[in-house]
Amino acid sequence: MPYRNGNYCAFYVSEPFSESNLGASSTKDFVTYNLLRAWKAADSTFPFIDSHEKNYNVRDGSDWEKTLKPRLHQRLDNSKNIILVLSSITKNSRALREEIDYGINTKGLPVIVIYPDYSEKSDIASANGIKKQVKDLWDLLPKFRDSMSSVATFHVPYKKNLIRSALNDTDFMVNTMGKASAYYYSI
Repeated sequence: MPYRNGNYCAFYVSEPFSESNLGASSTKDFVTYNLLRAWKAADSTFPFIDSHEKNYNVRDGSDWEKTLKPRLHQRLDNSKNIILVLSSITKNSRALREEIDYGINTKGLPVIVIYPDYSEKSDIASANGIKKQVKDLWDLLPKFRDSMSSVATFHVPYKKNLIRSALNDTDFMVNTMGKASAYYYSI
């Protein structure tokens, strides 16, 4: 059994993807992923362990079935959870569908959902639960929307201290996952 200590970050970028492409670096979802990496680089105690750094990088010209998909699976196999970046620009790409399907439905990984469009707890939830504006974003990724009831999901605004707390929460790690449900910070 692999050592599952990484955080697998799933995010949308337009395809074909190139990290060196300025267009990718200006995409809200990719910027959020890069900020997690920057927080870790600046503060070694920030609890983000990037599963994307755990095996060989892939290029968009690589074969999907022979190279890309197996590498995604390998990274997810070594992860304790998925960090899903979900914003108004997220699209239902082949890679995101595969990451979510394999991560949730095959590996049973809990999901911490970061919403770059929202920075406050009150943007995510009210006294009545998760807000409609957030639930509407789930429709952008039907595989996530339809699979999320199988694992614990934590819906987190785009705020460093709340993201840090979510990453440290053992209820959102595969070996210690809490009950399958949608969680959020109460207001």
